[in-house]
Amino acid sequence: MARTITGTSRVTIFPLLHTWPDVWGLVAYTTTGRFGIEAAIGYIPVPSVPDVYILDVAARHMNSPNRGDHTDWALCTGWSARLVPKPGSLDIPEAAWSLEIDATTEPTAASKYGHAKLHVGRFSLDDAALMEQAKLLLPEGSVHARRAAAA
Repeated sequence: MARTITGTSRVTIFPLLHTWPDVWGLVAYTTTGRFGIEAAIGYIPVPSVPDVYILDVAARHMNSPNRGDHTDWALCTGWSARLVPKPGSLDIPEAAWSLEIDATTEPTAASKYGHAKLHVGRFSLDDAALMEQAKLLLPEGSVHARRAAAA
């Protein structure tokens, strides 16, 4: 059984291209611990959307066998989505959340983005209305938006 962490903090949710050219997933970034020392990045489960294993997506983007590079990519992606939110993102100032952890890693010294650890896994918000709002962020042209429209 996966370990679960919980918290209440600022949460940034954004669509992420999972598999080229049109399979999108939803990713959430938040921090936990004293002064946000640990980052939590997870995929938001959506019916008809394959699970987005963050470090696997990072490996495809990085083309590197070094897991440290994958951790750094994931941190950069989450942190950047918060710092410079693109249209179609959702920034929630304070929300209760939980993360079923798939993996915990430590970033390299060169790019910690203020974090000593990164937890990745399956993310959910305690508020069902916010979860539904997040699911609306999937791009209209994505495979999943077309499937939902056809149903």
